[in-house]
Amino acid sequence: MVTLTVTDTGVQAVGPDTATAVVTADGWSADDPSHELPRAAVDSVGGVTTGLKLLPGVIRLRRLDSETERKLAAPVEGTVQLPAAPYLLCVEGAVTIFIRFDGEATMTGAGGDPLLSFSDCRRVTVGVGDRSERPETVTVSQTPEGVATALSVMSAGHLTATPDRSRPEMRASPPRIEFGSVTTIPDSVAARNPDSAVVFELPPSLDYLVPASSLAHYLGAEIRVADGADVSPTLRTATLEHEFEPNPRYQSAVASLLRRVFLLDCLVRGADSNGRDVAEMELLDEVGLDADSLSRSDIDERLEAYLDAPFAEISDRLPDWHLSMYVSPSYDRVRTLPYLLQNVPNIFLPEAKPLGTDERLSRSLDDFYRADNTAADEETAGNTRATKTVPGVTPVKPVLGPGRVHGWLADGVPIDVFKSISSAYEHRARYPANSQSLSVVAVLNDRRMIDESTDAARIYESAPSELDLDVTVKKRITRAELAAVFESHHDLVHYIGHCDESGLRCPDGGLAITDLEVSNAQTFVLNACGSYYEGLELVEKGSVAGAVTFDKVLDRHAARVGTTFVRLLIRGTGAIPRPSGRGYAPSLWAPVYRSNGRSEFPTRTL
Repeated sequence: MVTLTVTDTGVQAVGPDTATAVVTADGWSADDPSHELPRAAVDSVGGVTTGLKLLPGVIRLRRLDSETERKLAAPVEGTVQLPAAPYLLCVEGAVTIFIRFDGEATMTGAGGDPLLSFSDCRRVTVGVGDRSERPETVTVSQTPEGVATALSVMSAGHLTATPDRSRPEMRASPPRIEFGSVTTIPDSVAARNPDSAVVFELPPSLDYLVPASSLAHYLGAEIRVADGADVSPTLRTATLEHEFEPNPRYQSAVASLLRRVFLLDCLVRGADSNGRDVAEMELLDEVGLDADSLSRSDIDERLEAYLDAPFAEISDRLPDWHLSMYVSPSYDRVRTLPYLLQNVPNIFLPEAKPLGTDERLSRSLDDFYRADNTAADEETAGNTRATKTVPGVTPVKPVLGPGRVHGWLADGVPIDVFKSISSAYEHRARYPANSQSLSVVAVLNDRRMIDESTDAARIYESAPSELDLDVTVKKRITRAELAAVFESHHDLVHYIGHCDESGLRCPDGGLAITDLEVSNAQTFVLNACGSYYEGLELVEKGSVAGAVTFDKVLDRHAARVGTTFVRLLIRGTGAIPRPSGRGYAPSLWAPVYRSNGRSEFPTRTL
């Protein structure tokens, strides 16, 4: 449940996953709400002010005496003069905000954030719509037909059917999926999924259903499983029949169509945003698409127009896809799909090749860091993060499709991508956005690594003030003390030390992560040799994301990787929600690793 609270500077929305300033007021004086708001508003406050600075988002302004509505660009360009009238302003963003006021007003961009200004003190009512509730759950049979039913209602998370659905704030979480003997679709989910004008007919196989999930979710398509294994996958509307080739080309064609529809929706809604322009806007004219008409068209009509357009002529001038996920076609992974779909990824079936010895050797930290001759001395001296034999892994090389970032939700230990597991997404809901200081604990369990610990602490302390880090450094702690660190609630635990088959090394022995009751460290960095399995177990025990190593690591190289990771993290690269309430998806850290010339694979993400 989201509620509103009045602060010294305006109004803040507070909920289980949000703590966000929704309006900043100029001279705010609290008062009782004096206007009626839409039923979607679950809480409201009143006040008197001369102006409000709003969150960025899709702005819809309704003039109540004539029931006319206009959409304003985000950010607002120039100055928009509003004549005297009763108005309802709606900002659709991370939270939905309603603002009710009467009289003349002015809208400006205010350096990026929308600013609503009045010529005098004005009575306003501010309301908030609740989008923080946990998604509903649909229950279906553990069959291809059941999966098709579940995927057909994933678009319940969309907040609009217009091209604005290409905006991230217009896509809420889809329903969760469970398997059972009785199919159950909550009424609220069914109500948000009217009969679709787009039908995706597929063979009765998860090899086809899983790669179709992201495109079907974005289009709001109904998925139907056809009889017979030789059925061609086909996308249909009232006037269109688009047939795909079978696998393996099928999944690439689906990803290509998703990119086409999504990016053209982006261009159409950009052209429709009150004259707002982007560099690629002229591309619509090149392929003969009318943004004004398409902005008012249903999704099936837009799909037909986009398929008719010569997209190949402009494709190279549009962005690469942001995320590609490689997902095993299993019922267990199907349950994880709703967590992925909100980010509109490409979804491919996983395929990997063994990593040859020569390639392992070529992926060298020495090459990556242009290391000097001291590395050879270290190697001779045996200065590694391992004190005994470390549990090694056998990496594989994924066959990758298009995309800037790649994630692996499948078995195996892949290189060049981030490794993800289903429990990471499920645990993410346990960690609400933090409006207080972010708790960081750095553990130094080997005195020979004091320089790295000092460097890490210095970098943490240099973090931007708005990040508000509360950093604690612990040295030479016991197994029980280290276990208490992981079992306590922290936003980040950074372990600097050694790891072997007994676990993370402490003065009194090794801490096996399997011995923990739970991990409440939201994110972690295990800067120790061969910490892959310890990190995997931390996620299984309750963490969301982390960085680990594959094998033995030279101290000097591990120190560089560790401090580099800290620098990236405090600049926003990670899975810790910021104090603003805007967080990051689980397990989406970019991988940072190479081999050091001895078949050693340092830092790897989960």
